[in-house]
Amino acid sequence: MFSRFGLRSRMAVSYVLVSAAAVLVVEAVVLTVMVPRIDAANDKLEQAQQRAVEAEETSRQGKAEFLALQTAAAAGDDASVAAARELPGGSDELLLAAAASVVAKLVHPGQLRGGAGDSVWALATVDGRVVGSEPSSHFPRNSRLSSEAISTSARSGRTQANGRSASWATKPVEITGPAGMRRAIGIAYALLWDLDPSRKGGDAGKPVDEAGGTSTGRERRPEDAVVARIGSLVLPGAVVLILLLPVGALFGLLSTGRLIRRIRRLAGATSAMAGGDLTARLPVSGADEIGRLEQAFNTMAERLDAARQAERKAAGSAARRAERTRIARELHDSMTQELFSASLLAGGLRKALRTSAELRPQAESLERSLERTMREMRAMLLELRPITLEDAGLAEALAELCRTYEVRLGIAIASSINPPRLAAPVEHAVLRVVQEALGNAVRHGEPGAIELRVASTCGQVTVTVQDDGRGFDPAATAGRHGMGLLLMRDRVGELGGTLDVVSAPQRGTTVRVLLPAGTG
Repeated sequence: MFSRFGLRSRMAVSYVLVSAAAVLVVEAVVLTVMVPRIDAANDKLEQAQQRAVEAEETSRQGKAEFLALQTAAAAGDDASVAAARELPGGSDELLLAAAASVVAKLVHPGQLRGGAGDSVWALATVDGRVVGSEPSSHFPRNSRLSSEAISTSARSGRTQANGRSASWATKPVEITGPAGMRRAIGIAYALLWDLDPSRKGGDAGKPVDEAGGTSTGRERRPEDAVVARIGSLVLPGAVVLILLLPVGALFGLLSTGRLIRRIRRLAGATSAMAGGDLTARLPVSGADEIGRLEQAFNTMAERLDAARQAERKAAGSAARRAERTRIARELHDSMTQELFSASLLAGGLRKALRTSAELRPQAESLERSLERTMREMRAMLLELRPITLEDAGLAEALAELCRTYEVRLGIAIASSINPPRLAAPVEHAVLRVVQEALGNAVRHGEPGAIELRVASTCGQVTVTVQDDGRGFDPAATAGRHGMGLLLMRDRVGELGGTLDVVSAPQRGTTVRVLLPAGTG
């Protein structure tokens, strides 16, 4: 979907999407954690409200019992006084009626609730007939109490009166008789209505919401409060999500600028290398993943450049070997055949001049010269013969070289070849030095036997080529050494080794080479 846009734009969009996903995850976590808590808090609030209602009912019940007790006590005291002074021998109803007028002055039901009309008390006979009440409009004289309230023992309960819930209580009205015995002459009844919402003050009749204010519409349900609280949690996340879109896009564009430039530089260098420029290098601009990639690119470029140089060198070496092979083949096919033919002619001429004392020595000298030339030619061909180390290793290559000289030239070569593990350049140098030393011995010394020793000495390799040929005086030939000896010295010197030549006339020649073994 975003593939047609640049990397920078895609990364900016990715930042926005990741940030938005983080906000949504946080909101989901908050809702997952808080919604159960809100439900639990709402349940606790409902339970608290229920307990408050029950506590209010218990309180009103207690107030009703107190009002009944207060009324019974006042009525009993006044009835006892009336029975002793004013109405001796009067009936219980007359005593209650006399006490009702006095109780009306002492007990004011409205003072319990802060206003008239919230409570009422009544005095009734033991059979439930009312003889007095306050206010009298609720219990007219001779009206009857409810059946559950008619008893000479204390009772209480809940009822509906005038369409409202109320708490009621009864207490017996007792007086002390002439014999000092107390007896019940009636019932004190108290009724206490539940608090009317219209009497609660300025917000009368309005439901009170959970925040302490009043609602003007229908009463809010608990689930409405839960939804409102969830909305209060979601709203900040929505605002943050909306603000995050431009901020995240701007941050993504600004923060990826340097990264994009580094990637473009890396892409450019890669394209240059793909085009064949192995000299392309990158500045390492940090220690992060891009920096390590830049370092890896430089390392790869250096290795490719080194590989190309090695390939060129190998190609040059292969070309030289091919040229040596071609020269050796040409010399073998042309010069060797011509020298062989000339040698045959010189031998025939020597035989034909057997009677001529004057020309015979020249013919013999010509024949010997041609034989030496042929011997040197064969030695030179062996020296030019390419020998590789890849197939059999250094020891086998040297052994094959010795066998070839023995077969081709008829020279006995005693060899002791025990080389240590050598680095590839050292192995190559040892092979070429031995090949050059054998060729020099054959061409210049005319030896009958040659001894070759290759051994390990204290982390170094020692090469000794000794022949029993004519030898020479090194002091007399100083500065006139052949090209072969100079090439050997250069080759050994490049590897940090030494080359010594020991010789004397008619005592043969010894070539000693000492080279560091290097890493095998």
